[in-house]
Amino acid sequence: MEENLKKVTLHDVHEHLGAKMVPFAGYAMPVRYSSDKEEHLAVRNGVGIFDVSHMGEFLLKGPKALDLIQKVCSNDAAKLSDGQAQYSYLPNEQGGIIDDLLVYRIGEEEYLLVVNASNIEKDWNWISSHNVDGVLMENISDDISLFAVQGPKAMEALQALTDIDLNSIKFYTFKIGEFAGAEEVIVSATGYTGAGGFELYVKNGDAIAVWKKIMTAGAAQGIQPIGLGARDTLRMEMGYCLYGNDIDDTTSPLEAGLGWVTKFSKKFINAEALKTQKDSGIIKKLVGFKMIDKGIPRQGYDILDEKGQPVGRVTSGTLSPVLNIGIGMGYVPLALAKPGTEVRIAIRNKQLRAVVQKLPLV
Repeated sequence: MEENLKKVTLHDVHEHLGAKMVPFAGYAMPVRYSSDKEEHLAVRNGVGIFDVSHMGEFLLKGPKALDLIQKVCSNDAAKLSDGQAQYSYLPNEQGGIIDDLLVYRIGEEEYLLVVNASNIEKDWNWISSHNVDGVLMENISDDISLFAVQGPKAMEALQALTDIDLNSIKFYTFKIGEFAGAEEVIVSATGYTGAGGFELYVKNGDAIAVWKKIMTAGAAQGIQPIGLGARDTLRMEMGYCLYGNDIDDTTSPLEAGLGWVTKFSKKFINAEALKTQKDSGIIKKLVGFKMIDKGIPRQGYDILDEKGQPVGRVTSGTLSPVLNIGIGMGYVPLALAKPGTEVRIAIRNKQLRAVVQKLPLV
């Protein structure tokens, strides 16, 4: 593996657990411990724990913190109250997406932004360049470990470790308190698997102890460590975008189906151009699809119309461990975007049939 990769705090723990470590976003990350399918089904049916400490975290503080967030983010963060989180994206000035992110409101003048690992520097520089009112910005990415405990048995596995009532943490809310002996842990429920569960933001100094306590507490529920491989297949079944695959600096957020987090009720970067695009109508759309014929769609494969003409590309694709068929996502012309529409996927010189489906795919 590349020598200059950053290591997460639990690097040695993952190696000890037999994880296959791979380079991802500049970090050595566990891609799997057993098999992607076994780990995927463990999360769908029980409970698993992901180490996603490579993600980026920025603190924004001060009387103008909200103003800065409102300017650089597409969603309306003014709607948040303390203890609420929101999905959003950073639009660029060319109609594309710098990154998608989570905004947590800790207090009236304090927010936490959670960004993708591969975009930490890019996002920091972009937000900083628009910080003209002296908002105090702190990049705490290297100080925080992040665990995602996901699956229908997550609450059962974790509740004994904290006095926080986990049942009271509804979707896209969070609480801060003691967890597994560590102070000031942020416990949220934003999820990226569609299986329910919680995210735990822990100081690096507490990370190993917290991980071990979670593994011990969750043993009765059969908790397993889960790698990035299963994280990818889980989010694909739900139709959640992955930055760099389904959205990037050149994709339109409206075509990507992110109109629901694009709030024209306020001013933000490139809002006018996006509003014009919305009013004139998009010409293509990100859709999910299931294979009818046997085959596994992969990123970059051509999507064809019924006459065999290329009309788009697969942005994400896999064999669904739950459905046991090929599934994927990709951009197609509006005329082919309606659920039930048949398309073809070019796989190894064959044109295999697929059908556009409403998300999620499971």
